Amino acid sequence: MDEILQLFPEHIKVAIHNRIGNRWGSVQEIRFRLQQPVELVFDDHAEWIEDVRPERKDSIFVMNQLSEFSLYRMEDELREGYVTIEGGHRVGLSGKVNTLNGQVKAIQHIASFNIRIAKQKIGAAKSLIPYLYQQRYFNTLLAGPPQTGKTTLIRDIARLIGTGWGNADPRKVCIVDERSEIAGSKKGVPQHDLGIRTDVMDACPKKEGMMMMIRSMSPEILIVDEIGSASDAEALMEAVNAGVTVICTIHGDSLMELKKRPSLKPLFDHHVFQRFVLLNRYKRPGDIHRIYNQQEENLLQKSGCLTDDVDWRTSFHRHNNADRV
Repeated sequence: MDEILQLFPEHIKVAIHNRIGNRWGSVQEIRFRLQQPVELVFDDHAEWIEDVRPERKDSIFVMNQLSEFSLYRMEDELREGYVTIEGGHRVGLSGKVNTLNGQVKAIQHIASFNIRIAKQKIGAAKSLIPYLYQQRYFNTLLAGPPQTGKTTLIRDIARLIGTGWGNADPRKVCIVDERSEIAGSKKGVPQHDLGIRTDVMDACPKKEGMMMMIRSMSPEILIVDEIGSASDAEALMEAVNAGVTVICTIHGDSLMELKKRPSLKPLFDHHVFQRFVLLNRYKRPGDIHRIYNQQEENLLQKSGCLTDDVDWRTSFHRHNNADRV
């Protein structure tokens, strides 16, 4: 995790490294707030390093590391409120916001950083993938609140489809990785295993990226993370009409709530998706609450449960509920 630790001044880096020790596999976030103890968020609890309380100079150090001493090159990120670093880790920012004509121009005087740690969990989607395939892959929407494992799952779905699994041959997969979180690309080269037939368009807006991939890379499967806007829905419709299967994620708690969003109405009106995967965050990320087909029947109730009794380190954590894994 050198790419994360190098963000911090030496005394804070040492304190974080010593506290985490060999527990990096279960760390979700490192939260760094001025004049407050550093917070470490693990899969099932949080801890505070009480004797480390960052000062303004420490915040400036982190910003210099993120920007490589050039805030100008972070103009877009400061407007969006996050920066993606090598490895696909996302650093969220908060502080004083500057606006221009009612629009956010930048965040300055950064007071809080949230380092969300990206991890590739090989096999995370192996119990899910059979539900998304029947001679062909289904258009699929994965939905859940933040930190429910959507990006981790979609990354492993890409790997499985791009490499092949069971009796399913590898397919041509294209990922539009607007936030550089799925692939964690460095200079355009994915740092995560995404499969042998997978291509990535890194740091590209979703709408433009989807059309570019369709024109240039002839994908069979198109994967995007965190859709939500009307332009995203429009691009997905164009991809489906071009004969491409789409698999994407979205923030949301329930199918009913998603149906109420005006931007998604065309996707539901045209019955674009044949599978809806709803995730919950009970004890740890990766809990699957429902898998619906196009008729909104819960496939988990039909089959009982997912097939593998494994934990989040390789796949989904099973609970003793008939309709939840």
